[in-house]
Amino acid sequence: MWGGQAAEERRGYRNHFKKEKDFMEKWLYVMFIEKTKTYNRLTKAAVERHVANIRALDDEGHLELCGVFKGYPGVAGMYILRAGSYEEAEELCRREPLVTEGFATYKLKALQVAGRENNYLL
Repeated sequence: MWGGQAAEERRGYRNHFKKEKDFMEKWLYVMFIEKTKTYNRLTKAAVERHVANIRALDDEGHLELCGVFKGYPGVAGMYILRAGSYEEAEELCRREPLVTEGFATYKLKALQVAGRENNYLL
């Protein structure tokens, strides 16, 4: 029985370590949406396509957070995206209607998540 219990404890430790390791390596991707000179010509239809994209990202499990910036000239808003890689996040950014229709550009930054579970990356 002792051997079985020890094996079970080792498995539990490995699973716990894997979860910690996964968290330590957790990355999110921040898309800053920047206005172009044509942003002031934004139509209701373009905004509706933009919101439909937000819903799709959320439905697909890619959207962690999104919002609008107020009081920052030139910056419209941002998405914080969940993706398997920087390249996947880049593809998600490229499908944003505000970008594809020329109303905005974007900058994408990778963010390594810091939290209690990984001792804030210490």
